[in-house]
Amino acid sequence: MTDAHDQIASNRYVMHYPPHPERTSDPHYVDFNHYRRITKDTAKCSIGEHRNDFSECSLDKPLELHHSHIEFSLQNGVDLAWLEVDYPGVSNPDEVGAWVESANNLEWLCEFHHRSQGGIHHAAASDYEAEKYVKGLIGKAETK
Repeated sequence: MTDAHDQIASNRYVMHYPPHPERTSDPHYVDFNHYRRITKDTAKCSIGEHRNDFSECSLDKPLELHHSHIEFSLQNGVDLAWLEVDYPGVSNPDEVGAWVESANNLEWLCEFHHRSQGGIHHAAASDYEAEKYVKGLIGKAETK
């Protein structure tokens, strides 16, 4: 049996972003804003909601809307045949932008579970998934 221990994890790699417009010119941004407007009053961090425990959520700050499957900046690089397998009806290149900004691709997260060390934009995918089930799994690394 290995005793409980802390271990610093680090990932470093290059992301190859396809060309993408500035968010301000996105014609489907109105859909994103509409979803935000109609859901923000009842929104909960999806991780806290999954656990039925919000004790690790940063609830002192506004919740943030996350593109849960395809980020806006990646939509022009999506292989629509691959996306179609999981989301039938999304293979039209003229409609993928609307889907990216729809409820099927959006989830509410608190700042901790979105952009902090325990967030989906920072933690490794396997660690982020495990964080749903292991309390206190990801903490801030101390610098010396």
